[in-house]
Amino acid sequence: MKTGIFAGSFDPYTKGHDAIVRRALPLFDRIVIGVGVNERKQCMSSPEERLERIRAVYSGEPKIEVKAYSDLTVDFAHREQAGFIIKGIRSVKDFEYEREQADINRRIGGVETVLLYAEPQLESISSSLVRELAHFGKDVAQFLP
Repeated sequence: MKTGIFAGSFDPYTKGHDAIVRRALPLFDRIVIGVGVNERKQCMSSPEERLERIRAVYSGEPKIEVKAYSDLTVDFAHREQAGFIIKGIRSVKDFEYEREQADINRRIGGVETVLLYAEPQLESISSSLVRELAHFGKDVAQFLP
Protein backbone atom coordinates (compact mmCIF):
# COMPACT_ATOMS: atom_id res chain seq x y z
CA MET A 1 0.00 0.00 0.00
CA LYS A 2 1.44 3.36 -1.02
CA THR A 3 0.92 5.92 1.76
CA GLY A 4 1.70 9.63 1.70
CA ILE A 5 1.78 12.12 4.56
CA PHE A 6 0.52 15.68 4.06
CA ALA A 7 1.72 17.54 7.13
CA GLY A 8 1.47 21.06 8.51
CA SER A 9 0.01 23.15 11.28
CA PHE A 10 -3.03 23.90 9.07
CA ASP A 11 -4.03 26.95 11.07
CA PRO A 12 -6.31 27.25 9.17
CA TYR A 13 -6.64 24.56 6.51
CA THR A 14 -7.11 26.43 3.24
CA LYS A 15 -8.41 25.76 -0.26
CA GLY A 16 -4.77 25.55 -1.31
CA HIS A 17 -4.16 22.67 1.10
CA ASP A 18 -7.33 20.95 -0.08
CA ALA A 19 -6.32 21.29 -3.74
CA ILE A 20 -2.94 19.63 -3.09
CA VAL A 21 -4.55 16.71 -1.24
CA ARG A 22 -7.16 16.17 -3.96
CA ARG A 23 -4.47 16.22 -6.65
CA ALA A 24 -2.37 13.74 -4.64
CA LEU A 25 -5.24 11.26 -4.18
CA PRO A 26 -4.67 9.40 -7.49
CA LEU A 27 -0.99 8.94 -6.57
CA PHE A 28 -1.55 7.13 -3.26
CA ASP A 29 -3.63 4.34 -1.78
CA ARG A 30 -3.80 6.26 1.49
CA ILE A 31 -3.09 9.84 2.54
CA VAL A 32 -2.66 10.79 6.18
CA ILE A 33 -3.11 14.48 6.86
CA GLY A 34 -0.89 15.18 9.84
CA VAL A 35 -1.86 18.15 11.96
CA GLY A 36 1.35 19.26 13.62
CA VAL A 37 1.07 20.25 17.26
CA ASN A 38 3.83 22.55 18.42
CA GLU A 39 3.33 24.05 21.89
CA ARG A 40 5.82 26.83 21.06
CA LYS A 41 3.73 28.01 18.11
CA GLN A 42 0.83 30.41 18.72
CA CYS A 43 -2.18 29.00 16.87
CA MET A 44 -5.60 30.51 16.18
CA SER A 45 -7.38 27.16 16.69
CA SER A 46 -6.77 24.23 19.00
CA PRO A 47 -5.45 20.99 17.52
CA GLU A 48 -8.83 19.38 18.18
CA GLU A 49 -10.65 22.12 16.24
CA ARG A 50 -8.25 21.80 13.31
CA LEU A 51 -8.61 18.00 13.26
CA GLU A 52 -12.41 18.28 13.34
CA ARG A 53 -12.54 20.84 10.50
CA ILE A 54 -10.24 18.85 8.25
CA ARG A 55 -12.06 15.58 8.94
CA ALA A 56 -15.31 17.28 7.93
CA VAL A 57 -13.81 18.23 4.56
CA TYR A 58 -12.99 14.57 3.79
CA SER A 59 -15.83 12.80 5.60
CA GLY A 60 -16.76 10.80 2.48
CA GLU A 61 -13.22 9.97 1.35
CA PRO A 62 -12.04 6.55 2.64
CA LYS A 63 -8.45 7.04 1.42
CA ILE A 64 -7.86 10.00 3.77
CA GLU A 65 -7.17 9.93 7.51
CA VAL A 66 -6.51 12.96 9.72
CA LYS A 67 -4.26 12.64 12.77
CA ALA A 68 -2.33 14.89 15.14
CA TYR A 69 1.39 14.54 15.81
CA SER A 70 3.96 16.45 17.84
CA ASP A 71 7.31 15.04 16.73
CA LEU A 72 9.30 15.20 13.51
CA THR A 73 7.28 14.69 10.34
CA VAL A 74 9.67 11.96 9.23
CA ASP A 75 9.01 10.07 12.49
CA PHE A 76 5.26 10.51 12.00
CA ALA A 77 5.68 9.13 8.46
CA HIS A 78 7.45 6.05 9.84
CA ARG A 79 4.67 5.42 12.38
CA GLU A 80 2.10 5.65 9.60
CA GLN A 81 4.24 3.41 7.34
CA ALA A 82 4.38 6.19 4.75
CA GLY A 83 7.18 6.29 2.23
CA PHE A 84 6.31 9.77 1.00
CA ILE A 85 5.74 13.28 2.29
CA ILE A 86 3.46 15.41 0.10
CA LYS A 87 4.22 19.12 -0.11
CA GLY A 88 2.60 22.01 -1.94
CA ILE A 89 4.81 24.67 -3.53
CA ARG A 90 3.54 28.22 -4.14
CA SER A 91 6.78 30.04 -4.91
CA VAL A 92 10.53 29.81 -5.39
CA LYS A 93 10.89 30.58 -1.68
CA ASP A 94 8.69 27.56 -0.83
CA PHE A 95 10.71 25.42 -3.24
CA GLU A 96 14.06 26.25 -1.63
CA TYR A 97 12.76 25.56 1.87
CA GLU A 98 11.06 22.30 0.87
CA ARG A 99 14.10 21.13 -1.12
CA GLU A 100 16.24 21.38 2.03
CA GLN A 101 13.60 19.61 4.13
CA ALA A 102 13.25 16.85 1.51
CA ASP A 103 17.00 16.26 1.52
CA ILE A 104 17.12 15.96 5.32
CA ASN A 105 14.02 13.71 5.48
CA ARG A 106 15.53 11.39 2.87
CA ARG A 107 18.91 11.33 4.66
CA ILE A 108 17.65 10.72 8.19
CA GLY A 109 14.57 8.65 7.44
CA GLY A 110 14.62 7.35 3.89
CA VAL A 111 11.34 9.13 3.17
CA GLU A 112 10.89 10.74 -0.25
CA THR A 113 9.10 14.05 -0.82
CA VAL A 114 6.59 14.62 -3.61
CA LEU A 115 6.24 18.28 -4.60
CA LEU A 116 3.02 19.50 -6.20
CA TYR A 117 2.87 23.03 -7.48
CA ALA A 118 -0.05 25.19 -6.44
CA GLU A 119 -2.64 26.05 -9.01
CA PRO A 120 -2.11 29.68 -10.12
CA GLN A 121 -5.42 30.89 -8.66
CA LEU A 122 -4.41 29.51 -5.24
CA GLU A 123 -0.75 30.63 -5.11
CA SER A 124 -1.38 33.67 -2.92
CA ILE A 125 -3.39 31.82 -0.27
CA SER A 126 -1.45 31.01 2.88
CA SER A 127 -2.57 30.14 6.39
CA SER A 128 -0.67 33.12 7.83
CA LEU A 129 -2.41 35.52 5.42
CA VAL A 130 -5.82 34.04 6.26
CA ARG A 131 -5.07 34.28 10.01
CA GLU A 132 -4.11 37.93 9.64
CA LEU A 133 -7.24 38.77 7.65
CA ALA A 134 -9.40 36.97 10.24
CA HIS A 135 -7.62 38.83 13.06
CA PHE A 136 -8.70 42.11 11.48
CA GLY A 137 -12.30 40.97 11.11
CA LYS A 138 -12.28 40.21 7.40
CA ASP A 139 -14.45 37.44 5.95
CA VAL A 140 -12.06 34.62 5.02
CA ALA A 141 -14.67 32.08 3.84
CA GLN A 142 -13.51 32.36 0.22
CA PHE A 143 -10.11 30.95 1.21
CA LEU A 144 -11.41 27.95 3.19
CA PRO A 145 -12.84 24.66 1.88
